[in-house]
Amino acid sequence: MPLALLALAIGAFGIGTTEFVIMGLLPQVAGDYGVSIPTAGYLVTGYALGVMFGAPLMTVLGTKVSRKRMLMALMGLFIVGNLLSALAPAFSVMLIGRIVASLAHGAFFGIGSVVAAELVAPDKKAGAISMMFTGLTVANVVGVPLGTLVGQSVGWRVTFAIVAALGVVGLAGIARLVPDMPKPEGVRLRHELAAFKNVQVLLAMAMTVLGFGGVFAAITYIAPMMTHVTGFADGSVTWLLVLFGLGMVGGNLLGGKFADRALMPMLYVSLGALAVVLALFTLTAHDKLLSAVTIALIGALGFATVPPLQKRVLDQAHGAPTLASAVNIGAFNLGNALSAWLGGLVIAAGFGYTAPNWVGAALAAGALLLAFLSAALERHAGAPSTVVTRAAPAEQRTAVHH
Repeated sequence: MPLALLALAIGAFGIGTTEFVIMGLLPQVAGDYGVSIPTAGYLVTGYALGVMFGAPLMTVLGTKVSRKRMLMALMGLFIVGNLLSALAPAFSVMLIGRIVASLAHGAFFGIGSVVAAELVAPDKKAGAISMMFTGLTVANVVGVPLGTLVGQSVGWRVTFAIVAALGVVGLAGIARLVPDMPKPEGVRLRHELAAFKNVQVLLAMAMTVLGFGGVFAAITYIAPMMTHVTGFADGSVTWLLVLFGLGMVGGNLLGGKFADRALMPMLYVSLGALAVVLALFTLTAHDKLLSAVTIALIGALGFATVPPLQKRVLDQAHGAPTLASAVNIGAFNLGNALSAWLGGLVIAAGFGYTAPNWVGAALAAGALLLAFLSAALERHAGAPSTVVTRAAPAEQRTAVHH
């Protein structure tokens, strides 16, 4: 794997840290600004919305520059947003800082996925994508707990200043290590938009929304579930989330490895197992050991779907994959928002804190059905077992085996 992937992983680590660390610092931020916890929660909502809308917007704006320059510009935007959050004199300014930082998120992972895939041989593409996403998963194991600890010990502003410094390291790494690959000749915005006419691209994005939504239906409400149902102390939630993060790291790497060998079978196994484990979580949540194991499995199975789904979009949007890749990152966040809303509805309806697990199981099962539908449509259309992807130079074409 090229060293350039390390630079992309560092950027992903910083982005993953800033996205999730705010959840553990909301009481401190709310207290400093004199706002309620629900109001402070807009810092989470605003970031998620910024990712969804920023992914296509920033990708479109970057169509006229090289991918390396766009990645550097996105890291610059990330640095500015986190510095603004660290120095914000008022809550509204901090919210603006969060939104500015979020605008870099989707496009960075979208463009970064394309760059990572182009850095390696055709049979290593999913593995390269997973190496970049390793930065995001490790952030949940290391960056978020440490960032929370620093924020609670010496102040949340220090946490965001450190995250901005991580952005500087990522920017320097991209400038130094990522090759300046030229944009494919003849690819225009209309070609990027044309990818959305492909039903297979849309099905892959729908799988992303439902599959990852299944994960966050359960994890969003993990704190009340573990404290009220399982009987863990409040302080135990942190290490339970670390277990979830460790599962994410392992699942992401395995997903990348096996997706390069058999992409669709990897999706069948991971989505099917995810649906079963989420359904069983309604039972295992009543036992401390079993619930801890289940949480790690949810992280592993959930993130095992990320490299194959991202590669599926790249394969099906061949020739002009950048915008579709970025929008698929926004689809992950749409899944998070949708599942959190649905999970809240079943809790509010009086079904209990384990009810979101059934919601998650249903969403994951829906994603599995879409995977079967996608494969059936491909077979019906007489699609060969390979797809054509654009390589550099643009006139070359390489067959990529699913």
